[in-house]
Amino acid sequence: MDRAALEKLVVDFTEAFNRDDLDGVMSYFAEDGVYDEFNGTRSEGKAAIRAAFEPQFSGKFGTIRFNAEDLFVDAAAGKAMISWTCTLSSKDRMGGWRGLDLIHVKDGKVVVKETYAKTEKPLMKKLGA
Repeated sequence: MDRAALEKLVVDFTEAFNRDDLDGVMSYFAEDGVYDEFNGTRSEGKAAIRAAFEPQFSGKFGTIRFNAEDLFVDAAAGKAMISWTCTLSSKDRMGGWRGLDLIHVKDGKVVVKETYAKTEKPLMKKLGA
């Protein structure tokens, strides 16, 4: 995969999260893909990854959006790093954190998504406070 194609894949993958498009997100993963969450939880295979994402996409945590900050790609290695600010909002709270994803791609599919965050849990504050 060349540099431009890898960049587009990573940007489009991230945008699928921002559209709350779980099927779209899952279409990027390889059948034996791996998702390492920032809390240390590891999901292997598409069914386990989907189950890990379902609470997020069902709105359990509120509205989550990833605003890309920077993107580095190594096309020869099939790897990319996208840093972002994640915002989280619900009826009465809002907040967020900064983090990044290391994404490994093989044959046009995400084989590993490793998420790192600069927090242990979202930094939230009550609206109107």
